[in-house]
Amino acid sequence: MVGTGRQPARARRDPPILIVPGLFNSGPEHWQSHWQRALPTAERVEQSDWQRPTLGDWTASLMEAVRRRPGAILVGHSLGCALIAHLAGIRGDRGIAGALLVAPADVNRQGPVGRLLEGFSPLPRQRLPFPSLVVASRDDPYVEIDRAHAFAQGWGADFVDLGRAGHINVESGYGPWVGGQVLLRRLIARATKDERTPLG
Repeated sequence: MVGTGRQPARARRDPPILIVPGLFNSGPEHWQSHWQRALPTAERVEQSDWQRPTLGDWTASLMEAVRRRPGAILVGHSLGCALIAHLAGIRGDRGIAGALLVAPADVNRQGPVGRLLEGFSPLPRQRLPFPSLVVASRDDPYVEIDRAHAFAQGWGADFVDLGRAGHINVESGYGPWVGGQVLLRRLIARATKDERTPLG
């Protein structure tokens, strides 16, 4: 049988996926890196300085990535979630189909790392103009579960409580994180079909 050269149906339907890491980037064994390698439409949003984040520079990088990949699903971790919330306040839903927000960092927290996040404060709390899902942990050192839930409520996002899952990173045992990809698929279904069933 002669091939048509067409992509499989799933590849045609899948939107672009933009991986949005937080402070210090996500290492090779982090679930974001696994997803970037595994998902054919995934691309990482690179920053010029992962050690000393500035809101203006990081927002410009994400905005340019969204401009190049319209209709993208944004997959944020930690400070990347705050960055997505800031971009939504500037851009609305233009070019953004949805957002998976994992372990959102509390940019108002105290401590040495907290000082690196001050430029992202205050964290926007207005409703996000696209489907979104917040995934949080009960023992995350960078955000209390009640704060993460309040962020989700402000953003109009569905909420998943993973229990005691640390910062949902390599140190807390989250490598490929297959369960997270299930949540991503549900979000993609909501974003592309406008389904209203809960994502969590």
